[in-house]
Amino acid sequence: MKILLTGATGFVGKNFLSALTDHSISVLSRNELCNPQIGSAEVIIHLAGKAHDLKQTSNPEDYYKVNFELTKKIYDAYLSSGATKFIFFSSVKASADIVPLILKEESRPNPQTDYGKSKLLAEKYIQEQPLPTGKSFYILRPCMIHGPGNKGNLNLLYGVVRKRFPYPLAAFNNRRSFLSIENLNFVVENLINSNIDSGIYNVADDDPLSTNQVIELISKVLGFKAKLWKISPVLIQCIAKIGNVLYLPLNTERLKKLTESFIVSNEKIKRALNIKKFPVSSTEGLFNTIKSFNLK
Repeated sequence: MKILLTGATGFVGKNFLSALTDHSISVLSRNELCNPQIGSAEVIIHLAGKAHDLKQTSNPEDYYKVNFELTKKIYDAYLSSGATKFIFFSSVKASADIVPLILKEESRPNPQTDYGKSKLLAEKYIQEQPLPTGKSFYILRPCMIHGPGNKGNLNLLYGVVRKRFPYPLAAFNNRRSFLSIENLNFVVENLINSNIDSGIYNVADDDPLSTNQVIELISKVLGFKAKLWKISPVLIQCIAKIGNVLYLPLNTERLKKLTESFIVSNEKIKRALNIKKFPVSSTEGLFNTIKSFNLK
């Protein structure tokens, strides 16, 4: 299969280049997105985008120029080309920043950031265009992707645990969904090779994990027992409120981010792929990622 890939220089893009070796892959650079040429490609995988800036220093307009306007251009080019499949990488943040229970595809979108809003605009544009016969689109909403070579929050947490600092928030029972690069590669390979209905699909590992479980996995890789302190949540919340006034490292906003749950349902994509479980379990994938940090 001839594949046209955007965003090839990022973590996920590099993994696709290594994993999709049975296909002929050509790369479209960021500059070429302004005037995309599809050529003889049969499948387009659109990864290029402006990532979520957790430090909130980015210009909001940049999100819309990259995540919406450029996506619009390449999707228009796809519709007029001979390609038959368009795989767009959106994000769970296009649906919600806070999840009350479990995030599903039919949940009403309510993004709170320019990143999520720009991704949602791109999703809506793709869905609103008349789809010619023989063409399909897949809007993927992955949760936090991880794997060997990935740099992000997991790497930061690994650095903290490696210093043997105790984790003082163990009394909070939060759970979050993760997505291993192995399972993401599996999904994309199946979308390329199978006839699946167009639509939006959440992508996440089968089982969400608590922060305590993640810390225990990191400690296991490092060869020592995790230090989990179950301090009263009421006391922690009081300290966080004091932090709001005294500008301490722990305040109510940071406490919320550290202890909130974000669980993503993957049932729809598994039904589409006709599978009961993903090939790599949540703990196995995370263990492989953490082990790669330990090799540095």
